[in-house]
Amino acid sequence: MNENLFASFIAPTILGLPAAVLIILFPPLLIPTSKYLINNRLITTQQWLIKLTSKQMMAMHNTKGRTWSLMLVSLIIFIATTNLLGLLPHSFTPTTQLSMNLAMAIPLWAGAVIMGFRSKIKNALAHFLPQGTPTPLIPMLVIIETISLLIQPMALAVRLTANITAGHLLMHLIGSVTLAMSTINLPSTLIIFTILILLTILEIAVALIQAYVFTLLVSLYLHDNT
Repeated sequence: MNENLFASFIAPTILGLPAAVLIILFPPLLIPTSKYLINNRLITTQQWLIKLTSKQMMAMHNTKGRTWSLMLVSLIIFIATTNLLGLLPHSFTPTTQLSMNLAMAIPLWAGAVIMGFRSKIKNALAHFLPQGTPTPLIPMLVIIETISLLIQPMALAVRLTANITAGHLLMHLIGSVTLAMSTINLPSTLIIFTILILLTILEIAVALIQAYVFTLLVSLYLHDNT
């Protein structure tokens, strides 16, 4: 049971070639689009959710920060669909890979920080040294603030990776126990299976919440630098 515990986190290959790129490009194909003047209920619900999410994230931004609205909405849709597809049996979740999450976090964080240094250089530098700091503590505080700034993209990526990976591992373990108990004790199997269903519902919520948290933190970093 423990031999294949991490098998679902190995990047799949097709004829020896990595298939992760195809898997990453697949979720956008599931987003329905409409060519008609009057949309159906699915398109209408989708547009309402996008407008609601965009309005909530962009409410605190100024005009310059709102230029990122399309990017942030696309980011939350991509992470949410990728996380949800990863809950399907025999599927691969790209967001369980730390390299994948760093590839999303670092460019967005760097873009926000560079924008802050270009538009508000004084305010950006002021974060490294709070007002009223005693002179002997200035070098230490500058080092601490610099480290806290540089660790932000790593924290973004590790948070998403850890939450999605932990949920997948727990579902795998409980599923394996359910299968093993099915031939030993039927009442216990039904109880464990009920727990597995409840955990699956929880993981669906976690998949959506983590997509929102990741995008919201990027939005906050952008707000601090615009």
